[in-house]
Amino acid sequence: MTDDPQPPQRRPAERLALGEASRLLGVDPDTLRRWADEGRVPAFTTPGGHRRFERKALERLVAARRTGPIGTLASLGASPDRLSAAYRRRYGEPHAMAPDPRSTVPASDRETFRDLGRQLVDALVRHLDEIGPGRALAEREAVDISARFGERLAVHGIPLSDAVSMFVSARRPFLAELSVVARKRGVESARVGDLYDTSTGLLDRLLLAFTAAHETTVRELAAAASAAANPASVTRDQV
Repeated sequence: MTDDPQPPQRRPAERLALGEASRLLGVDPDTLRRWADEGRVPAFTTPGGHRRFERKALERLVAARRTGPIGTLASLGASPDRLSAAYRRRYGEPHAMAPDPRSTVPASDRETFRDLGRQLVDALVRHLDEIGPGRALAEREAVDISARFGERLAVHGIPLSDAVSMFVSARRPFLAELSVVARKRGVESARVGDLYDTSTGLLDRLLLAFTAAHETTVRELAAAASAAANPASVTRDQV
């Protein structure tokens, strides 16, 4: 008696929809849509009006991003240590958008903030250098760190408007240092645009996590203060 024949394995689709293609590249669908509109990624439109991407073209792009001549950010000199140093050097520069965070965060907590900042820069660099699961892991770490920043600023009584201004200002050293490295190493403009798109997209998502964590912490602190000021409001079942 012969074994039952195994069903043939399905071959991967040669043409991918926007969502599948963006996951393969490890970028946001909006970013891939913009790249297609700019002609940076080949795409075509079906008679029904849906955008499609050739798998082989995307795989070539992935391979070029992984092993291309410019290598990783770290190999270009944009290591987490260098970016962290640039962050510290530029972050305190005077500007009208927000106060210097070092003047608002208690001295006892500044080392914690510096450590979180180093962790965040490391996650950002790994997000830019990795693809697939590695990039997703780096993003989750960056989101978690940003949320912790939001919580701590709320605990220290820094208003949301000032906190957001600080976060937006903190983006500048990271993006500025990427530009410096790109210019010094002669990175192609298309690759620079790729780095900028990916960086700003992630930073926008981090701002949302930062803001949500700040608002949640403020509400929790207000509820705790209200309960402490009005102990009589506690129900008999809770006594």
